[in-house]
Amino acid sequence: MAPQTEAVADRDRMPRWVPRAIFLLFLGAIALFTLRWLITELRGFLILVLVSLFLSFAIEPAVNRLERMGFRRGLGTLMVFGGILVTTGLFIFAIGTLLADQVSGFVDEAPEYITDIEIWIEDTFDVEIETDELLNEFQADGAATSFATRLAGNLVDLGSQVLGLLLDLLTIGLFTFYLVADGPRLRRAVCSLLPQARQRQVLAVWNLAIEKTGGYIYSRAILAVFSAAVHWAAFAVIGVPFPLPLALWVGLVSQFIPVIGTYIAGSLPVLIALVSEPRQAIAVIVVIVIYQQIENYLLAPPITAQTMEIHVAVAFGAVIAGGALLGIVGALLALPAAATFQAFASTLLSHHDLVAELDEDPARAAAAEAELRRLELGED
Repeated sequence: MAPQTEAVADRDRMPRWVPRAIFLLFLGAIALFTLRWLITELRGFLILVLVSLFLSFAIEPAVNRLERMGFRRGLGTLMVFGGILVTTGLFIFAIGTLLADQVSGFVDEAPEYITDIEIWIEDTFDVEIETDELLNEFQADGAATSFATRLAGNLVDLGSQVLGLLLDLLTIGLFTFYLVADGPRLRRAVCSLLPQARQRQVLAVWNLAIEKTGGYIYSRAILAVFSAAVHWAAFAVIGVPFPLPLALWVGLVSQFIPVIGTYIAGSLPVLIALVSEPRQAIAVIVVIVIYQQIENYLLAPPITAQTMEIHVAVAFGAVIAGGALLGIVGALLALPAAATFQAFASTLLSHHDLVAELDEDPARAAAAEAELRRLELGED
C-alpha cells in the first residue's frame, strides 16, 4: 500500500513548473501594464522622436551626397537644415502676407459685395432680402471690424500655444540633426549589440527606410516644383491676385499632405479668386482639375516608379491607419513607412512566374498555355 500511497501523493502534488509559470505570468502582466503606462505618459515625446527619425531618413541622402563631395558630415547636415529653414520661412512669409492682405481687403470690400449680391438676387429672382444687419457687422463698430480687438484679448493663450509649438519644433530639429550628423556612429553602436546575421538585417531595414523615405521626399519635391510652376503661369494668365504665393501653396500642400492635400490646396486660390472675381474662381477650378489629371496619369507614374513604388490602395489604407493611430502626424508618416515595410517584405518573400491566365504579356501567356497543355497530354 505504501508504494500506491506515494504514487497518489506524487500525482496530486503540484508540478514544480506551475509556481514558476504563475510568477512569470504575473511578472509579464506587471511589465505590460508598466509599458502601457510609459507609452501613455510619453506619447507626445515618442511622437516627436518618431517624426525626427523619419525626417532624418529623408534628409540623410542629401547629407550623404554632400559628404561624398568633400563636406564634413556635421557641416553638410547644417547646410541642409539651413536650406530647409530658409525655404520654410519664405513660404510662411509669402502665405502669411497673402492671407493678411486678403482678409483686410475682404473686410474693407465686403459691404460692396453684399450690396451687389442683394441687387443681383432681387433682379434675378424678384425676391426682396434685407441685408442691413449683415452690413452693420462690417461697419466701424461691427463684429467683423472688431475681430482684431477680440483677438488681442486672447494673445496670452495664443502665445502659449505658439511657444509650445516652437519647443516641439526645436526638439524635433535637435533630434533630427544629431540622428543625421551621427547616423553612421549610431548605426555602428546599435549593430555592435547584435550578432552579425542580425546586424545585416538591421542595416538592410535601415537602408531601406532611408532609401524609401528619401525617395518619397524627392518625388514629392519634383512634383511640387512642376505643380507650382504650372499653377503660377495659369494664375498669372487668369489674373488671380498673388499668383506666386498661391502657386507655392498649391504645389507644396497638394504633394505633402496625403489624400486630402489636393482639396485643401485648391480651396485657397478658389476662395481668393471668388472674392476678387467669381469668373476667375471657375477658371481656377478648371485649371486645378485639368492639372490634377495630367499629374496623375502623365507626371506622377514615371517619377514615383523610380523613387517610391507603392500601390494606390495600400497608400490610401496606410494614410487612414496612420491618421487613426497618430493623427495628422501618422497620416504624414504613413506613406514612407508603408513603402519601407513593403520593400522589406518583398525582399523576404519569394516571387514565382504567373500562370497563363494572369500574365499580361499575350505572347508569354500563349507560350505558357501551350506548355501547360503539352504537360497535361504527357508529351516529351
